[in-house]
Amino acid sequence: MGKPVLLSVDDDPGVSRAVARDLRRQYGEQFRVLRASSGQEAVEALRELKLRGDAVAVLLADYRMPGMNGIEFLEQAMDLFPRARRALLTAYADTDAAIQAINLVDVDAYLLKPWDPPEEKLYPVVDQMVQAWRAGPDVVADGVRLVGHRWSAPSFRARDLLARNAVPYRWYSAEEPEGQRLLEAAGAGPDDVPVIVTPDGVVLKAPTETELAAVVGLSTAPEADFYDLVVVGGGPAGLGAAVYGASEGLRTVLVEREATGGQAGQSSRIENYLGFPNGVSGSQLADRARRQARKFGAELLLTRDCVALEAHGPKRVVRFDDGSSVAAHAVVLATGVSYRSLGVPGVDALTGRGVYYGSAMTEAAACAGTEVFIVGGANSAGQAAVFFARYASSVHLLVRGPALEASMSHYLVEQLAAIGNVRVHTCTTVAEVHGDGHLEQVTLQDARTGERTTHDAGHLFVFIGGEPRTHWLDGIVVRDERGFIPTGPGLLDDGRRPHGWTLDRDPWLLESSLPGVFVAGDVRAESVKRVASAVGEGAMAVTLVHRYLGER
Repeated sequence: MGKPVLLSVDDDPGVSRAVARDLRRQYGEQFRVLRASSGQEAVEALRELKLRGDAVAVLLADYRMPGMNGIEFLEQAMDLFPRARRALLTAYADTDAAIQAINLVDVDAYLLKPWDPPEEKLYPVVDQMVQAWRAGPDVVADGVRLVGHRWSAPSFRARDLLARNAVPYRWYSAEEPEGQRLLEAAGAGPDDVPVIVTPDGVVLKAPTETELAAVVGLSTAPEADFYDLVVVGGGPAGLGAAVYGASEGLRTVLVEREATGGQAGQSSRIENYLGFPNGVSGSQLADRARRQARKFGAELLLTRDCVALEAHGPKRVVRFDDGSSVAAHAVVLATGVSYRSLGVPGVDALTGRGVYYGSAMTEAAACAGTEVFIVGGANSAGQAAVFFARYASSVHLLVRGPALEASMSHYLVEQLAAIGNVRVHTCTTVAEVHGDGHLEQVTLQDARTGERTTHDAGHLFVFIGGEPRTHWLDGIVVRDERGFIPTGPGLLDDGRRPHGWTLDRDPWLLESSLPGVFVAGDVRAESVKRVASAVGEGAMAVTLVHRYLGER
């Protein structure tokens, strides 16, 4: 693979030559600078680069081009090189359109023409995009190949881990000739899947998630033994705490057991988050927050499962499942919640084999022409129904209650009503699932009549309940009967402080029963289950961390 590419697209020959000249002068030693005179020409160039296995780091596109404007080009470019950073070249009169594009196609920046002097108006922006591109896993993991079985739960988990962490890979079915050839070349058999083959020929057979994460370039080990702040959980609350902690000078490490973004990161589109009038996908929001945290110096450790929290004097220690640990002055618990198990006959054996918890967007293409069933009546279920309706022949939304309006945002209820292949089944639950090796049918029960009916089903996605994963905190912080963590005033019993509290003050608003351990987001008892509030609590927790450190 040659030098990574910087591609500029502009139909004005003078502007096209000028931007290519300025880019070569600054970046020519490390990058190959290419230019195209139209969006279509640029798309063809990207396709050729993709076939040759070349990397594309940055795309600069003029907004006003005939035939295919800059936004349309960048939308198509995302399909070919999703990790390439993107910027629009605009005139002053088009700045409103450029700002909308930042939301619509996740454009990183816009540049006003003319950009003289480039040292002030061009290079700083491109430098940031190059830095963001280098920080992502694309450079390390380009060319990763994954061989697995279509209905293998471990194969699904490997695909899901790579996709949610924005690691590009190519999937090969072990039942198809090319997949079989790769298995033979790797010295592996069908029972070894998933099998991972890296660009430099490293082969992993049925790896653990931590082994897989490490080989594709994701960070799994802390750089230090002691920090100012450990954030446990990489959802919106955890990412918010990491961004604010690192930006305010705290040496911060975030620990996440799966992928950053949490449940929100699996959402196909969040349309009521402030500042994104056209909506934003959960993965895009998580990617921006992840880059922002890293920009301020926060470390992000992935696929690390926390099994214990300990207090040693003023030191707080978080222990991992492999026996290692990390310590800090303070901890923010932002572990969120997990979807509750469906708990009906047949479901455990078919989980990862047609039954999935959350959106599992890696399954979208496989849903084409099938009957898809979605369980849940909240926003996450509604967003999934909208998303999978693009692929499935029919989407059946199964809601326990009598109406969607009590649990789902009004805008989503209206969207679902307008989609022809979405059918909402109220007062309906799943009674049983059936299949030989993978999901084939679901049995539904009408809560009003008790009648049961069985339907052919290709996929079943579950979005019910929210169980906090806090058993590892038992005995160290107070939890309520459901496992959520009370904080601040919620810990006081007739004005009495919680048992074992050692400070001469009441716990602060987001502080747990252990001083210096704060709680943010969905895992906190009585919290508001919204992305915006979770981010706000993450930021607020950092303010309280500063106050706590000032006491010491």
